[in-house]
Amino acid sequence: MPEFFVAIGDLINGSFLQAGSLWVLTNVPGFPPIIQTIHILGIAVIMGTAVLLNLRLLGLAVPSQNITEMTKRSTPILYFALISNFISGSFFVFGRPTRYFNNPVFAWKMVFLTAAIFLLVYFIGMHRKTAGYWDQESRRWTGKTFALISLGLWIMVSLAGRWIAYLEHLQYPIWSF
Repeated sequence: MPEFFVAIGDLINGSFLQAGSLWVLTNVPGFPPIIQTIHILGIAVIMGTAVLLNLRLLGLAVPSQNITEMTKRSTPILYFALISNFISGSFFVFGRPTRYFNNPVFAWKMVFLTAAIFLLVYFIGMHRKTAGYWDQESRRWTGKTFALISLGLWIMVSLAGRWIAYLEHLQYPIWSF
């Protein structure tokens, strides 16, 4: 693990962020499964929206819909889901920072997530700047390449998110007799 990443975990460990997260997670009845459910629903919204937009860009889904109109309608929902996932995920990361910041899979998830969000913001920004940007004939192959990379990044974010917990058990198995 890069030292700066581990240092972030050490900085959060014992801070008011950790104390507050742990207090909420342990003292609010039913909070952990509720916040985890919110996080999973946010993942579903993000994946559904990102996959739909990328498949439309590839010409594999909803060919009757205009990409610009789809993007315009889905953007507010997508941003809301990203913000809710940031907040819901923060409770768990701040609650056990060394668990996450010492885990290389979490680092990879953050790299994939940052790249995927960057591409998403670029995709939406180009629509706002130029109407029908991705519909132009000169950008069709660029758009398809963009969509494939974006889909790959979102899949890697999901896979890494699931593997965070499993790597801990693979690296540090607990034996009970």
